[in-house]
Amino acid sequence: MFKRSLLYIPLTVFSLLLVRLFIFWSPAGDTNQTYLDAFRSQYGIFALPIPDTLTFAGEPVPIEQFDVRERFDRELLVNTYWQSQTLLFFKRANRWFPVIEPILEEHGVPEDFKFLALIESGLMDVVSPAGAASYWQFLEGTARDYGLEVNRHVDERYHVEKATAAAAAYLKDSKERYGSWTLAAAAYNIGNSRLGRILENQNTDNYYDLFLNEETARYVFRILAIKTIFSDPAASGFYFREEDLYPPLEYYLVEVDTAISSLPDFALAHQTTYKSLRLLNPWLRSYELPLYPGKTYELKIPETTVFMDEKEYVEDSTPIEE
Repeated sequence: MFKRSLLYIPLTVFSLLLVRLFIFWSPAGDTNQTYLDAFRSQYGIFALPIPDTLTFAGEPVPIEQFDVRERFDRELLVNTYWQSQTLLFFKRANRWFPVIEPILEEHGVPEDFKFLALIESGLMDVVSPAGAASYWQFLEGTARDYGLEVNRHVDERYHVEKATAAAAAYLKDSKERYGSWTLAAAAYNIGNSRLGRILENQNTDNYYDLFLNEETARYVFRILAIKTIFSDPAASGFYFREEDLYPPLEYYLVEVDTAISSLPDFALAHQTTYKSLRLLNPWLRSYELPLYPGKTYELKIPETTVFMDEKEYVEDSTPIEE
């Protein structure tokens, strides 16, 4: 014990000397010029290299055009230097891209469209001012048109697997209509009818030749920028370990073919909590789950059970208003 303590004495003295040296040298305690010189030598924001070639969903991007190049440059800079958000993109994508990718592949939609969901919502259950919801940002009417159930008890816009399939169907319809995956992406943002009118009015069938509102003009380039950063994170200054990323959710499926009058009770019966049930099944929108005849649902139940004291549980049958 005594010998070990002796080792700490020179280390402690050395640490104190370093602190004194830092305080003495620190630009904050010196002249303004020294401070500015230190700032300029120690801090920098760098312009980013623009790739010579770029594609979206297998379609070439005319990066040689000055406006195309500058629009891409803007989104690359924004997403590179908004480090906290883009790092969260990497974390969430590790959980959800393995879910989204096979569904897009099954429906014949290029993998690049997984980045569309990322730029639409950040892979969060957000709601836009217009009422578009969850990862794929479906409006209620469009969601119903593509087979998603939306009511006060169930909103399948929040069902990642079903919403991804619906988004894939929408994108395929747009591709068939316009003959281009790039225009299909633009249609996802602005709507098929409106995009059709713009194409007709401007007498072109090329996204990169369109004069558009700012949001739609930026839309494909936001996807391209995130795709570029994801292709080589370190080149854009992003470093992380596998354990830093959000892992896939662990659950098992329970098929439900009868109405559930109390989802909190249902959760308790499956040794979990209502909170855990909602986190795994965000498409549930109330405290109950009615069923029409012949209708079934699959509920995700967490693999790790949570044991609760039944005496501490208090039922509240009031529907949640979102």
